[in-house]
Amino acid sequence: MSGEVSRETSPGAGPVTPSAPEAARGVFPSARLELAERYADLLATDGVVRGLIGPREAPRLWERHLLNCAVLAEAIPEGATVCDVGSGAGLPGLVVAIARPDVRITLVEPLLRRTTFLDEVVASLGLDNVEVVRGRADELHGTRTFDVVTSRAVAPLERLLRWSMPLVSPEGALIAMKGESIDEEIVAAGTVIKKPGTGVPEVSLLGAGVVDPQVRVVRVAWADPAKVGWATASGTGGSAGSVRSGKSASASRPSSRKQRRTRRPARPDKER
Repeated sequence: MSGEVSRETSPGAGPVTPSAPEAARGVFPSARLELAERYADLLATDGVVRGLIGPREAPRLWERHLLNCAVLAEAIPEGATVCDVGSGAGLPGLVVAIARPDVRITLVEPLLRRTTFLDEVVASLGLDNVEVVRGRADELHGTRTFDVVTSRAVAPLERLLRWSMPLVSPEGALIAMKGESIDEEIVAAGTVIKKPGTGVPEVSLLGAGVVDPQVRVVRVAWADPAKVGWATASGTGGSAGSVRSGKSASASRPSSRKQRRTRRPARPDKER
């Protein structure tokens, strides 16, 4: 075989999921590569049918999505607790959970059709290191913290900091996947970055030899873990979350369907 892991695809089964590229062996443990392949199948079939992934994305799931998200694991400490804000179809959270069985992942997503899909994938793949929370990130402020809070194409950095930093533990960090505009986003987020206790954003590249172009991430930690000073949900100027039923939800309050529609943040740069 040259460059691909061989895998059969049943004829007439709908969208064809490409075989896992050889690079997948470098980011997924051999015992869990099959789980990554099964997840790719679910994205290419149910994910497309439910509108979570665009149909044009199916042929390039590995290069543009799965490998792209898997290299994020390079930046996550061993045994960490991770919160994926605005998880959507599970990118990057489910991919990291497959690649790194040592970490515990909490997927936070407000839309029912998405959390239903996430719950089904978690059950189908037997991922016992994943928890699905239907809700908005700010509903967890003051009740949950994590070693790493991550996201992929959810919002500009200014809003992302407001939603995510109250979830970051004193010794933890926000590690978000970002595009080429990250330097401009850092400038635009200047006022928020200057809030007491916030560390200086650090941009780095991941996935050398695995993905091309490499994946940009921005890391923001607390300047002094002994002096974590951000306010929680109220007064942060934005929101990414109302926690509803899921496998586990730490805070819950009722919210009408109309309210949920009007408060949903826009995600223009993310295919779902």
